[in-house]
Amino acid sequence: MDIAKIFFDNWDTILRTIIAALVAYAGLVLVLRISGKRTLSKLNAFDLVVTVALGSTLATILLSADVALAEGLLAFAMLVGLQWVVTRASIKWDAFKKVIRSNPRMLLKDGAYIDKAMHEERVTRSEIQEAVRKKGFGDLSAIAAVVLETDGSFSVIASDKAGNRSAMESLAKASSGGAR
Repeated sequence: MDIAKIFFDNWDTILRTIIAALVAYAGLVLVLRISGKRTLSKLNAFDLVVTVALGSTLATILLSADVALAEGLLAFAMLVGLQWVVTRASIKWDAFKKVIRSNPRMLLKDGAYIDKAMHEERVTRSEIQEAVRKKGFGDLSAIAAVVLETDGSFSVIASDKAGNRSAMESLAKASSGGAR
């Protein structure tokens, strides 16, 4: 084993990596700008898969001489294009949306835990308490709802800010599991 090759092989591979990095980075930024803000929004499971695939593609372009730069740029465009198609389809067809995206889920209602929803979403009481504390509350009875959003974040809605609860209408089915 040639120890020197671990650190340096030849100038051709260094030059290829520099050129590929510059062009691939610019291409990725261009594709992401064309695709719109949705591509870079908070991640749900589908967006995470696309983001990881983009990162993996970029790494492959930079480090594998077996992948031509044009193939890598096409892969970027295909991944973002597929995400755009799936996002459009999920807006147009509710059935498709249900397959691709999860629904938000109420985990706490009027200060009471919804154990069935927590169990199904694999969320502990301590995680809900942490989310409530992070929003500056020390008393669960002051909370109208804690919702696990589609991106995995928690929304905490204070009782005095809940108003007519119209923002929680779509969660009615999720809370029907019985608060305990």
